[in-house]
Amino acid sequence: MPSSCSSSLFANPTILPFLAPKCNSSISIRRRKQPFSFSGTSTGFLRVSRYGFGRNFEVARGVKFDGPIMDTEELKAVEDENLMVEVCVTRTLPPALTLEGGLESIKEVVDELKRNPPRSCNGVMRFQVAVPPSAKALQWFCRQPSSSGVYPVFFLSKETDDPSPKSIYFKEPRGVFGIGTAISFRHPSCQEPGKQSMIKRFLSDDSILVTAYGFPDIDIDTDSTEKSKDECYYFFIPEIELNEDGGVSILAFTLAWNDSLFYTFEQAVSSCEASLFQVSCHFCPNLENHWFKHLRGSLAKLGAKELQTTEMDQMHFFTFSGRDFWADSRELKSAPSSCQFYCKLSPGVVFSNNMLNHASEVSCSLKDEANINTVWASAIIEECTRLGLTYFCVAPGSRSSPLAIAAASHPLTMCIACFDERSLAFHATGYARGSLKPAVVITSSGTAVSNLLPAVVEASEDCLPLLLLTADRPPELQNVGANQAINQVNHFGSFVRFFFDLPPPTDLIPIRMVLTTLDSVLHWAMCSPCGPVHLNCPFREPLDGSTRKWSSHCLNGLEMWMSNAEPFTKYFQVQSSSNNMESSGQMTEVLDVIKGAKKGLLLLGAIHTEDEIWAALLLAKHLSWPVVADILSGLRLRKLLPSFLEEQNIVFVDHLDHALLSDSVRDMVKLDVVIQVGSRITSKRISQMLEKCFPFAYILVEKHPCRHDPSHMVTHRVQSTIVQFADCLLNSQFLWGRCELHDHLRALDDVIAREMAFQISTECFLTEPYVAHMLSKTLTSESALFIGNSMPIRDVDMYGCSSANDISYVIDTMQLPCHWIRVSANRGASGIDGLLSSATGFAVGCKKRVVCMVGDISFLHDTNGLAILRQRIVRKPVTILVINNHGGGIFRLLPIAERTEPSVLKQYFYTSHDISIEKLCMAHGLKYHHVGTKGELEDALFLLNEGDMDCVIEVESSIDANATVHSTLGRFAHQAADNYLGTILASSLLPPVLDNVLLISRVCGVQYSQYRIELCDRPTMCSVNGESLKFYREGYVLSLTLEDGSIGYGEVAPLDIHGENLMDIEAQLQLVLHVMKGAKISHMLPLLNGSISSWIWSELGITASSILPSVRCGLEMALLNVLVLSRGSKFLGTPHSQKEENGSAGPHSVRICALLDSEGTPSEVAYIASKLVEEGFTAIKLKVARRVDPVEDAVVLQEIRRAVGNQIELRADANRRWTFEEAIKFGLSVKSCNLKYIEEPVHNEDDLIRYCEESGLPVALDETLDDFQKFQQGRLTKYVHPGIVAVVIKPSVVGGFENAALIARWAQQHGKTAILSAAYESGLGLSAYILFSSYLEQQNLKISAEQNNGMALPVAHGLGTYRWLKEDVMIDNLGIFRSPYTGFVEGSVSDACKILKDVRINNDVILKTSKGVHVQRYELRVDLNGFSHFIKIHDIEQDIDGSVVLFLHGFLGTGEEWIPIMKGISGSACVRCISLDLPGHGSSWVQSHGNEKPTFSMEMIAEMLCKVMEQITPEKFTVVGYSMGARIALYMASRSTDKVEGAVVVSGSPGLKDPVARKVRRAKDDSKAGMIVAHGLEIFLENWYNGGLWKSLRSHPHFRKIVASRLEHDDVVSLAKVLSDLSSGRQPSLWEELKECNANVLLVYGEKDVKFKQISSRMYHEMNHRANKIVKIIEIPGAGHAVHLENPLLLMAAVRKFITRVHKNSAGTEALSEAIVSIQ
Repeated sequence: MPSSCSSSLFANPTILPFLAPKCNSSISIRRRKQPFSFSGTSTGFLRVSRYGFGRNFEVARGVKFDGPIMDTEELKAVEDENLMVEVCVTRTLPPALTLEGGLESIKEVVDELKRNPPRSCNGVMRFQVAVPPSAKALQWFCRQPSSSGVYPVFFLSKETDDPSPKSIYFKEPRGVFGIGTAISFRHPSCQEPGKQSMIKRFLSDDSILVTAYGFPDIDIDTDSTEKSKDECYYFFIPEIELNEDGGVSILAFTLAWNDSLFYTFEQAVSSCEASLFQVSCHFCPNLENHWFKHLRGSLAKLGAKELQTTEMDQMHFFTFSGRDFWADSRELKSAPSSCQFYCKLSPGVVFSNNMLNHASEVSCSLKDEANINTVWASAIIEECTRLGLTYFCVAPGSRSSPLAIAAASHPLTMCIACFDERSLAFHATGYARGSLKPAVVITSSGTAVSNLLPAVVEASEDCLPLLLLTADRPPELQNVGANQAINQVNHFGSFVRFFFDLPPPTDLIPIRMVLTTLDSVLHWAMCSPCGPVHLNCPFREPLDGSTRKWSSHCLNGLEMWMSNAEPFTKYFQVQSSSNNMESSGQMTEVLDVIKGAKKGLLLLGAIHTEDEIWAALLLAKHLSWPVVADILSGLRLRKLLPSFLEEQNIVFVDHLDHALLSDSVRDMVKLDVVIQVGSRITSKRISQMLEKCFPFAYILVEKHPCRHDPSHMVTHRVQSTIVQFADCLLNSQFLWGRCELHDHLRALDDVIAREMAFQISTECFLTEPYVAHMLSKTLTSESALFIGNSMPIRDVDMYGCSSANDISYVIDTMQLPCHWIRVSANRGASGIDGLLSSATGFAVGCKKRVVCMVGDISFLHDTNGLAILRQRIVRKPVTILVINNHGGGIFRLLPIAERTEPSVLKQYFYTSHDISIEKLCMAHGLKYHHVGTKGELEDALFLLNEGDMDCVIEVESSIDANATVHSTLGRFAHQAADNYLGTILASSLLPPVLDNVLLISRVCGVQYSQYRIELCDRPTMCSVNGESLKFYREGYVLSLTLEDGSIGYGEVAPLDIHGENLMDIEAQLQLVLHVMKGAKISHMLPLLNGSISSWIWSELGITASSILPSVRCGLEMALLNVLVLSRGSKFLGTPHSQKEENGSAGPHSVRICALLDSEGTPSEVAYIASKLVEEGFTAIKLKVARRVDPVEDAVVLQEIRRAVGNQIELRADANRRWTFEEAIKFGLSVKSCNLKYIEEPVHNEDDLIRYCEESGLPVALDETLDDFQKFQQGRLTKYVHPGIVAVVIKPSVVGGFENAALIARWAQQHGKTAILSAAYESGLGLSAYILFSSYLEQQNLKISAEQNNGMALPVAHGLGTYRWLKEDVMIDNLGIFRSPYTGFVEGSVSDACKILKDVRINNDVILKTSKGVHVQRYELRVDLNGFSHFIKIHDIEQDIDGSVVLFLHGFLGTGEEWIPIMKGISGSACVRCISLDLPGHGSSWVQSHGNEKPTFSMEMIAEMLCKVMEQITPEKFTVVGYSMGARIALYMASRSTDKVEGAVVVSGSPGLKDPVARKVRRAKDDSKAGMIVAHGLEIFLENWYNGGLWKSLRSHPHFRKIVASRLEHDDVVSLAKVLSDLSSGRQPSLWEELKECNANVLLVYGEKDVKFKQISSRMYHEMNHRANKIVKIIEIPGAGHAVHLENPLLLMAAVRKFITRVHKNSAGTEALSEAIVSIQ
């Protein structure tokens, strides 16, 4: 494995005096008696006294710290120079394929450290690597020798549910294995008198993922003095640690040294090497799969007296982040603890609890058994437990009594019983599937054995180990008609891997034969291919415990066996010294094939183990091929990290099955190499696709030799584990690159995923695909899914989805691309029998919460499994999700349904039923829920991860409805795939092949122009103003220029009534101009399926919902237009002529609805309407609710109807101006007017449905859609009501074309009319709207055809506002006129295309044009306190004489990060914006005129900034600061009121108030500053941004770019000094000054920043009592701590409004002062 370290792992700059560790030679400390050495007890020891023990002993010490607890009272007396709070330097290494690989990575780190040691004289380092997540800590611990040379050695279990010695064998708990001591902690009161150090050393709570282990009641003392438990503790941080937590295992290596404590770096490395040497020498990877067979023997060797009252605690330092300090040592009592552990502190001292069962270490004495039957039975059960088999499934029966009694009475077994042998056997199969080890099934003789066959077949076909102990009649009762006597010899034929027929028990046969036979049987079960084994056990009477004499000679030779806890025969497999398959040349040909692949595909079949899932994930990341993950692979239902979405190292093609419905996709996919790891795949279409693509190189990787090749295509069969195969590829010296299909399949999958999500959620009623979709979202990493065969597994495979929730902090910081949900099913024989029993067994085996999704027939087939479910043995809850469509629904989807009579289908295939599942659950005493709606399902699924009870959830469904939904979803998926390919191949310039990556264009120019055009009349939404003689429309024209010279235009047309104004718009446009330059534009944007929103977030780094609706509309218009020009295609693929669409003559056009105000008398309005009809309008919309009485509006409408006749479509628009009663009054008056609909008749949105039902009038939505800036189908669900007949969509109000298209599509699919409406845009916007209206018409035609609704009628769209345009932005005339073909007023599609293709702007209406605000960068010099500070300035709008705003960045930032927001503010508000690089940051630097070192105190920084601003403006200014800059801004606002008139505090605080908290914070920041100097800025950044404060920022798509920008500092030493000097523990606390602060203040925090939300609230409470001053507090949605980076648009708006208000307030104050002076 390549080294993860470089020679520059740690930089070694010169240590500054102020950062040097505090080494006090006067410290009273005991030196070691002899030099540190590698041999023997190499780590040094401390004397330890256990409370309650009357003796002392030694334990390893490492570097001594004063404790994980900072005691408040003690810290008060500690001087600053005597307090050290060390921050651990944490490095995360790339994930390792195996635990052994992780050890190799750590060894490489140690070697690198030895070659390039840090120069600091003290430090703590932690290197961590993610390793495979299966439980290995206990195994690794058990492999350590009893005579360890390194201490401590411990295992701490994380089992919290009734841990016991028995649970060790049954649950094999996850936990922590650790060895060695890097750091030890002692309470100061426990140190020897006279030897206590003056310096107090603590480990900072910023030390991410570092955990200390130990005991709160141990006294470390050289004397025998006993101290109370409350005063003493002993904790340590191990040198090597394997921590199994949060769905991931972390292997960590911790190194600590301190020269002042005579524990040098060289000694620390030597000690760590000793620990590494021991764990490496006692690590056996070959035992990982079957190590449970050795567990009992290993634990028996430990040998220690257990202290049952002892608990071992663990202190997670990072969990205390954000706290100012720790109160006192009582915090230890609330620390997480475990009462199951084994900790060996020294050769003679062991603390242990619930780990050892001494009573069972030596086998029960067989000599005491009553008869020979019980001897044999007890020996069999005992040997099973020694082999690690502790789970027994017992069926009642007489002949099996000896085995059943022996199993039930053994102290280490867990038994479950069931009256149905078939269900019991399936339960055992499920257990094997979950635990990967056999369960033992005990049955009586006869048909009881035969009932095991279905489960045996399943286990055999899916390679699951299973041990069958079947009782039998003795030979003399065979073939003589004896009761329950059948031939059980080879009863299961070839379905078992091994069969042995034991003789009846007799003392003439040594027990050794029984033991060796059982050992051999299990060996066969676990050898590849694993499978069931059968041991037939005949018994003669007596079958109970009756006493019968027997000879003990049969026990001869068992002395050694009875004296230990190991199996009689242990099997070993000798392997070659090298595990690398390539070294022997076996893989050379396979690797050559893979290396030559250009169109490779990685196919993940069913994978059963966590380690192999892990290996498959790393293999996929390494190959960078498209990945098709089967639902049983474990990687189909993933929990994605945001960073994974950014990097896209792996492309999962989850919806290939649906995409293959398209012939074009099937033709597109051409493969040359396929690698399949894992067994069978579920999708039939994918299998057919592979057959169609054949021939190609097909590499199948499986660990067993069985043939799994139903299509006969495998060309290379690799028999190995996935781990071995992945290791071979990862170690091959080859740079793997993306295959040619990579980008296309990723984009195609994204299109299908969006389409499926839209369609599934659009359905109002509950569907089976919706159940599968929502279930996959609900599952967490702590749960597992067991799926039934038939439809459930296919539904989850097709409609399941990955998500970004449930990502733990541990996974987030360990460089893992995703986490998975374990999924299992009975796919060996794929039957529907035994599924409930299998799921329950799976829950026992996998030790997770399990959801079992099955159909109703499968449920009824295994109702006896409910009896097993009811037995709540040691397992987590199981939820059975039953899809009840009252029959076998899958047959409705098969070809047989089209050719068979419905009655035959129903009786012989569906097997329809009316059985009550609820009553079945009631009979078994199980909790039951019935689900019939989406809401009920969501409520039921919400409870999956809560509660402690098993339950059954019945989901009501219908066979016919389900078939219709599946068919509909398939058609839409087909259509979406075709649309995708049509988009890619739309340009005639592109070749009709997909061998190249997706075309990407780059924006090279952006500008906007403000226009002002005169209107002919007052817009209908404006109130009447007699003074207004002219009316104008103002807005902006946005243009984008691509690298190929294409220019696309968009119109931004805000309306005041929608809460937008020109200043807000221009501010956003300025910011958009900044972030758009250089942006890459994907040619997938025209799909309008969420692709634009995703692009805005991923490419621009801003949330689409934060963009004002009109701005987003204009931006999308420009994007779509420029792509049309760049590709030479048509706008959204709209046809230009009817011939293109349906073969008829004439140009393609859209009908226009006229807009009519209701001013004037009824006859006057009716006259105007009749004239509109004469002009060719077929539809008229009348504005109503403009008169005092609704009846008057009704009269107008009645008059219009009489004037225009019944052929003209009449619409009304009330704009929410009526109360419910007024609207009803109108509705009753116009019932005879044949009104098409009325828009928004009532003011209260909640009254809409009620109005539909009571008035009987059809209603259209308009204002209801206005706040749909982010399309949310859930909000539209209540409007499915048939009374809502239409939606009126204004793109500039709903937030652009994408949202408009989604709303329209929702409406069309629910049989409602989608009408596009203008908002008085110019000809530019109207031309785009004509094309978009045509697009909506085409979509409506397709949907009508899909739904078999007949031919869709044309819709008259609300573009009649063109009649208001007296002037236009465009020189060319708008293409709206009376068509010579139809005689109607229509908008010409071809004319609109021509206008947008060659846009000619009317410059007479342009007020100004901006290509962005210019930024001037220069340097200012400030001389202060004997130093010259050269400050880098970023100046925007330098020529403006108005107000000045100073922007201050946070620690590690520069003034550059404020520029987008500064441009927006200065460009719209005529404000001069200044940002600068604070001292130590960016390009600012300091020059000393003497030998003194500069200080960067708060006072000095504030004074320096004031001097800088004096060179810029003589007036007062406003300061905007973020984080550290916010603290400076608040300080200046409090103490420089003569210069600062306002402060915006973004994620800032007034400092710390408590003296102890200040002291601790000073020490922590000093330590962090030392980290920068000692280890370099890159390492510091890795640690800094792993903190919890940055969780939200880490999900930002530009996070890596942001972190990279933090490296751009010219003076790193000064940067570290700033961190120390400007510590919130050093700056003056401003809490007491807040009430007296005389400046205007705006407090800003992010919604996700809990810490600073609390601080800001406290600040607001303190400041909100001042008169005549502005104090505001604002929460920015969707943002964390870095508000200005995470949601810049909303922050910019808040700052701009605050600045405007401050200026108005200041102007008002000045005017008042002048007035007073004048009066005086």
